[in-house]
Amino acid sequence: MATDTRERIINASAELFARQGYTGTGVKQIVAAAQAPFGSIYHHFPGGKEQIGAETIRASGALYGLLIESVIDPAPDLATGIRDFFAGAAEHLRDSDYADACPIATVALEVAGASEPLRQASDEVFESWLAAIGERFRAGGIGEETSRELSLQILSLLEGAFILCRASRRIEALDVAGAAAAAAVGRALRSSG
Repeated sequence: MATDTRERIINASAELFARQGYTGTGVKQIVAAAQAPFGSIYHHFPGGKEQIGAETIRASGALYGLLIESVIDPAPDLATGIRDFFAGAAEHLRDSDYADACPIATVALEVAGASEPLRQASDEVFESWLAAIGERFRAGGIGEETSRELSLQILSLLEGAFILCRASRRIEALDVAGAAAAAAVGRALRSSG
């Protein structure tokens, strides 16, 4: 039961942070969305909202990280997998009426300069994603240094495109970024072969 309440708090926080940001989400709102007693917040998260934020970032990051495996790995090649990843992100963003973009970036943009625990949690998640993407590039024959640079390019394209799409309420930026990312991967694969 305790784990269930804790998980409900993290899940509710993830959804609220992705849609409203960290500062736009209150502890009372988290408790209501989690259908949890108010005291359970400080029982499970003695560090308060900042601890909830850091743990939510890590949990959300792990879930979103699974998308790398589930979308890229089944593709016939890495460039197609990257293009599919961007296309899936665009579809999800459009389906959520442009409200549900990357929850990590949403919080990182907002509080990374004000909260060291939240900055660290965001950095850990981004580094885990970079490592997962880079691992796939290295397995495809791309060298270590190029894999890291390419992973940074792709994650930067993705996160930047999310911001532009949310502001414009169009998926154009994700379409363009996805094509650029797939082209960069294709070039890197050809250079390594």
